[in-house]
Amino acid sequence: LDQRKKISVEAEGAKERGLVHIWQAGSCSVTPERLPGWSGKTVLQAALGINHGLLLTEGGEVYSFGKLPWKVGLEETCTKSPILENALIGQHVTTVAAGSYHNGAVTESGVVYMWGNNSAGQCAVANQPYLQEPNPISISDSETSPLVSVRILQLACGEEHTLALSLSREIWAWGSGCQLGLITTTFPVTKPQKVEHLAGRVVLQVACGAYHSLALVQCLPAQDMKPIPERCNHCSQLLITMTDKEDHVIISDSHCCPLGVALADSQAENHVSCSSLETLEGKSATGSQSEDCQKTFVEDEPAASESEMTSVLSNNDGQEDSGISSPGNVLFPDKKAVKEYLENLSDDPLNDSQEKSISAELEQVSTITEELTACLPGPPGVSTSALNSLVVSCASAVGVRVAATYEAGALSLKKVMNFYGTTPGELGSQSGSPSPGPEGLKDTREEQVKLESMQGKKSSSLVDIREEESEGVSRRLSLPGLLSQVSPRLLRKVGRAKMRTVALTPTYSGEADALLPSLRTEVWSWGKGKEGQLGHGDVLPRLQPLCVKSLDSKEVIQLSAGGHHSLALTAKSQVYSWGSNTFGQLGHLNSPTTVPRLAKVCDDSRVWSTAAGPDYSLFLVDGEDFQPGLYYSGREETRENNSPGNNCTKSPTLLLACSMLGYISTVTAGGDNCLVLVDRNIMGYIASLHELASTERRFYCKLSEIKSRVLRPLLGLDNLGTATTVQQLQDMASRFSKLCYLIGQHGASLSSFLHGIKEAKSLAILKHSSLFLDSYTEYCTSVTNFLVMGGFMILAKPAIDFLGKNQELLQDLAEMKEENIQLVDVLNTLFFLPVRQLHNYARVLLKLATCFEVTSPEYQKLQDSSSCCETLVVHLNRKRKEAEYTLSFWKTFPGKMTDSLRRPDRRLICESSNRGLSLQHAGRFSVNWFILFNDALVHAQFSTHHIFPLSTLWVEALSEEAGNVNGLKITTPEEHFILLSSTPQEKTKWLRAISQAVDQALRGTSDLPPYGSGGNIQRQEPPISRSAKYTFYKDPRLKDATYDGRWLSGKPHGRGILRWADGRIYSGMFRNGLEDGYGEYKIPNKALTKDDHYVGYWKEGKMCGQGVYSYATGEVYEGCFLDNMRHGHGLLRSGKLTSSSPSMFIGQWVMDKKTGYGVFDDITRGEKYMGTWQDDLCQGNGVVVTQFGLYYEGAFSNNKMMGTGVLLSEDDTVYEGEFSDDWTLSGKGTLTLPNGDYIEGLFSGEWGSGIKITGTYFKPSLYDSEKDRPKALRKLGILAVPADEKWKAVFEECWHQLGCENPGQGDRWKAWDSIAVALTTNRRQHKDSPELLSRSHTQTLESLEFIPQHVGAFTLEKYENIKKYLIKACDTPLHPLGRLVETLVAVYRMTYVGVGANRRLLQEAVREIKSYLKRIFQLIRFLFPDLPEEGSTIPLLVTETKRRKSFCSGKMDSRSESPEPGYVVTSSGLLLPVLLPRLYPPLFMLYALDNEREEDIYWECVLRLNKQSDTALLIGLQLFIVIPMVSFPNSTTFTPSDKLKVIQQTFEEISQSVLETLQEDFLWSMDDLFPVFLYVVLRARIRNLGSEVHLIEDLMDPYLQHGEQGIMFTTLKVSMKFTLKLNVLVLIPLSPEKSNSWFKEILNMQLL
Repeated sequence: LDQRKKISVEAEGAKERGLVHIWQAGSCSVTPERLPGWSGKTVLQAALGINHGLLLTEGGEVYSFGKLPWKVGLEETCTKSPILENALIGQHVTTVAAGSYHNGAVTESGVVYMWGNNSAGQCAVANQPYLQEPNPISISDSETSPLVSVRILQLACGEEHTLALSLSREIWAWGSGCQLGLITTTFPVTKPQKVEHLAGRVVLQVACGAYHSLALVQCLPAQDMKPIPERCNHCSQLLITMTDKEDHVIISDSHCCPLGVALADSQAENHVSCSSLETLEGKSATGSQSEDCQKTFVEDEPAASESEMTSVLSNNDGQEDSGISSPGNVLFPDKKAVKEYLENLSDDPLNDSQEKSISAELEQVSTITEELTACLPGPPGVSTSALNSLVVSCASAVGVRVAATYEAGALSLKKVMNFYGTTPGELGSQSGSPSPGPEGLKDTREEQVKLESMQGKKSSSLVDIREEESEGVSRRLSLPGLLSQVSPRLLRKVGRAKMRTVALTPTYSGEADALLPSLRTEVWSWGKGKEGQLGHGDVLPRLQPLCVKSLDSKEVIQLSAGGHHSLALTAKSQVYSWGSNTFGQLGHLNSPTTVPRLAKVCDDSRVWSTAAGPDYSLFLVDGEDFQPGLYYSGREETRENNSPGNNCTKSPTLLLACSMLGYISTVTAGGDNCLVLVDRNIMGYIASLHELASTERRFYCKLSEIKSRVLRPLLGLDNLGTATTVQQLQDMASRFSKLCYLIGQHGASLSSFLHGIKEAKSLAILKHSSLFLDSYTEYCTSVTNFLVMGGFMILAKPAIDFLGKNQELLQDLAEMKEENIQLVDVLNTLFFLPVRQLHNYARVLLKLATCFEVTSPEYQKLQDSSSCCETLVVHLNRKRKEAEYTLSFWKTFPGKMTDSLRRPDRRLICESSNRGLSLQHAGRFSVNWFILFNDALVHAQFSTHHIFPLSTLWVEALSEEAGNVNGLKITTPEEHFILLSSTPQEKTKWLRAISQAVDQALRGTSDLPPYGSGGNIQRQEPPISRSAKYTFYKDPRLKDATYDGRWLSGKPHGRGILRWADGRIYSGMFRNGLEDGYGEYKIPNKALTKDDHYVGYWKEGKMCGQGVYSYATGEVYEGCFLDNMRHGHGLLRSGKLTSSSPSMFIGQWVMDKKTGYGVFDDITRGEKYMGTWQDDLCQGNGVVVTQFGLYYEGAFSNNKMMGTGVLLSEDDTVYEGEFSDDWTLSGKGTLTLPNGDYIEGLFSGEWGSGIKITGTYFKPSLYDSEKDRPKALRKLGILAVPADEKWKAVFEECWHQLGCENPGQGDRWKAWDSIAVALTTNRRQHKDSPELLSRSHTQTLESLEFIPQHVGAFTLEKYENIKKYLIKACDTPLHPLGRLVETLVAVYRMTYVGVGANRRLLQEAVREIKSYLKRIFQLIRFLFPDLPEEGSTIPLLVTETKRRKSFCSGKMDSRSESPEPGYVVTSSGLLLPVLLPRLYPPLFMLYALDNEREEDIYWECVLRLNKQSDTALLIGLQLFIVIPMVSFPNSTTFTPSDKLKVIQQTFEEISQSVLETLQEDFLWSMDDLFPVFLYVVLRARIRNLGSEVHLIEDLMDPYLQHGEQGIMFTTLKVSMKFTLKLNVLVLIPLSPEKSNSWFKEILNMQLL
């Protein structure tokens, strides 16, 4: 039942909206009547033509009524009842427009339909005089490819033309006449064309008169302003002109283009020559429109000179006048000056009639001036570009006279310009230019208009319309001819302080202008101007749009175009009118005007909508109780002697009958009829909407008046106090102007809202509530800041002169009725006035909410918005009280402290002057005063004080057990003290106050609750951990340093940035006030003008752990640190660039010195040292290799080869003996030559420079056995550092990362925890750099964080799981094992690459790899204790035994590869798959160098034998069976086990191929197998086979040597050796017996 009732109420309300009432314009008795035959549907919009009209309903349907001659069967009749346009059914029309005799409609999709009279092409169809039904027209942009249809928002129709406003805010036109704005002389235009002159501008509205057009255009932002050219684009005349008179110079930029019609550059020449020049006289109003538009007009020269005689007083914002002044004319203080000026211009004395005319006009001006208040000075209005041109023009025209005076400094040109560019304060506004009174008018109206245009303001050229003018500025200057003769009065005026410039008209606001109607608008007009309806001050037509300069900065929001007049409605509810005023349709009694003038509708009128008919105007104003009233101004019909006649209204008349209809929402005018749409006030909803709109418009007018009458003069005052006060005043003025602009936009939005559907959810204050609330909050914050600084008290003194005289005006503006109020209080109340409007919002929104059901979303939205406004009012009032409380405190505070502590945003919370708080352990006579502000706690003592910022202040109540009953502990970064309160209540008060203040300071400057929270805010205790910024003043280590980051209980803790005064910067982690964790540190090096740069880990304020230190000298250290010193394993690169470093060291460091094992690569000398160090010196055993092939192995002392050593040269010459210096032999030794001869004795001298030998020379005979010869080559490595002693620091670091002090000693679970912590920490560290961690890498890290669990007996499956874990762990350097492997790979490559690639180092390299395996295996067994020891066997289950074919018999064989059943656990089998691929390149290079000669011989033999055919090679190898081609599998392997599997696979393929050929079981014997395998090896052409064989032999597991794979590997070795033998033999076919015995001999020899 309730739902049905609600629906019925809503339906009833809908019927009471959009009611149509119509009456005849100008009738004696206005009796609005309901439209006959109307069904009662809600009408959203109506449009009227001369004799017809259109109605648009809420459902998107269109109805027509009146005379419709284009309809079949209705040519002669008048349709009183509206008829539905069936052609538009289903299109959902959104807007309609009616011309004189044609119509248009726009659908929801942006398509335009036209119908009606088409004689001039106004319906966009060719060769059809009428369109009977609505016809869609095509509008497409030809500049796009392919063509894109243009969507339309609005239509406007005139007599013979139509304008359309597109979704992209561009104008499209069709029809006939110059009012189209198109550069064409061919009419009609039946294809819609874009008005290119306004392309790129944001057009807000278009309006069409009978033969003229208007457009409302948004102003360009300041950054889009184009520079002003020096000359007109049409007539090439200077835009800034200067006339040198006898005693002064006239400079003016009010250029009037003599061509009249504004043309584009490319079309100007054609149009100038298109017809003969004619005057406007002789052309009738009913003549052909195209003929008028094809002419151009030129004024006579005398008339043009007369126009310079105009003197128009400038207007000021807020000082509205009866006319708009020209934006640039000379101002004269009295009549005599005007007369002298006019005589100088004409060079002839004025005649009597002219003098009388001027005198009458001046009297009229003086009368008006007395009635208005004094104009306020505005900022100088000469732009920079104009100023530059002006200076050049003055220098060239005036000559030496002005230049010499200017240089003398008597009076600068700029000061003169500023003086003449500022309107004198006593001058008011006047109504028009000096024209004769009504009795002196010509006989015809056309001559009157022409005379006025000759004497009025000239049309501005198109090129200067973009120039922004300041309000109240005269752009025409009169400079004295002899500046040295300037009067003292003028000099005093010039010497006054220049007014401070503040943008009281806000610049472009992207957010507000995007959401609400813009007030920064311009009015553009074009078409016929014979009645002055274009507003340019002349009667010339315009082919292109031209800006009406006099309406700039007037904030026009709506345009209406009548038959021959125009109306512009401003945001201040004022109407400017211009054009024909024959019947008084302009709303004022002045003569016909060609420039906009202010219409006087009624006293205290607040116009918010207008409509213009052929010869009348309608004004919709706010009446009593916010109900709109309608005024009429224009033609009236009177009946005398029963004969009709015409008369005009003397002033706008209130139509009382219309006010009785209800709440008028829309007014429409056209032809002889007027129409209004009326809403009935159901449940007070409509009344509340009108109240909201009316109060907002009135409030904007009040704010504008405050801005112009109070705020602007205050900005021009001198002696405003300190720079801070001036800055605060300017900030307040800027915020005030921004708020004022927003209120104006909202008022315009509400006016537009009342014309529409009027849905509550579409209200701007609901949709964009945060925009309003934020603007009010920002403004009130600036006002309270100004109040705290004593701004109003400072303003009261200099402002008393002019504000004291207008005390009543101020009190009226401030709505204060009391008497004898101080000026300070008035100003205070005045600038807090906007808070009242917030309360009004809350009240009206609540009234609107009561019109809906409580459960409806509209009610909830309105209720929430009302609550937000009311909450903000309470908040702002509290802020005002806080500011007043703070101001009263500053009045009593000592002056010196006030200057240092007083800040605009600082508010007092409480203070201890009542002795309620004291300092513990304070001296007996000490004075401690604690003051709590909203941002700091101040401790004042006598004349000193200290400030503790609240963001870095911690407070806690002390427990009673500690003996401090009422104590509060205060903690700051550098101070800790206890405050004692007098009572527990005082303690609670201060604790709560400090806690809330700290919490507020941390959350932000405002404690405003979130919008919509209903005012309930949950107070929280300030967090112990927080982010803040602090500058240290006491700590010696951090004095004057600034820290910005995380804190914990008074100490930096977490991520932060620390900046010292000397330029040092640390950015990273802190712990308990010290650098701890990962961080970056920069230390300036002033000598080298570069920075030392460290990136790595810290501990307790010192560099500790892994890091990279880049020195300003170019050196780079990567490695471990301890206590700010290099300690542990590290790499030091010396040189400017890494790629060209002269030296590089990698090894162990102790306390910043090289100590332990390390590798030093001296790139400059081409030497590499691998050995032990002590205190940065080579000390102990070591190896040195050079780029020339020398190899030294032995003892070092103090960086020199000293002691026993072995020296080998490239040619295998060996010296073994004593050394005394680098490469210097000294003492006993043995020198062995490459051929085996050797010398024993005493040696002395430097190697390569001649050696002195005392000894015995031995030459072994051929019969000496091998064991009797020297074994120098077999002793390499004995004097080198043992492999297990190398890189101990690398492994110790890994053990430390696992939490073990010594290798193998520690808790295994602690080690796994350390791994998890390391992975998590590194992941967080790289979180800020996601490019360092790929998705797969992240998944790997996540899997590694889980600890592998092994329960039960150790099986092969668990062994494989460990192997998989190791592969993952070693793939990421973030894991300790991965870090270890990465470091070992780096040191290995550093050792054996480059100069280290010496074949003598092969065995050292192999031993080093085996040492890696052993030590890493120890780590693995520590982490996985269940893993068996080296050489142990993992038993195989039955299911794990893999059956395979034997390579000998081809039958299935289940025997294991190892001698014992099971899988043998070895370090090489577990770790070589991980380690060897990374070490393979440098290791294999050493093998290749060591076997270089053998490889060359083998390869030569392989190439020679492969030249043989298969048959010849098989016969040569004594193979008498045919076998298919078999080759080694193509695979890249690294580990010996993988290589052995390749060999095994090859054997199996050979066996399988032979078995398939013989088709029977076959048992291989070595006699048969070896030749076949040899054949396969030769055909495989394996390069570096010898190196591969030696690598396998050195690194293969011992248990594989006697198994099946071992036999296969031996066969491969024999094949290689046999191939080398074949290199010296010739393949001669032998008998099978001899051949087999020969193979057996070679095989046995290799096996032995």
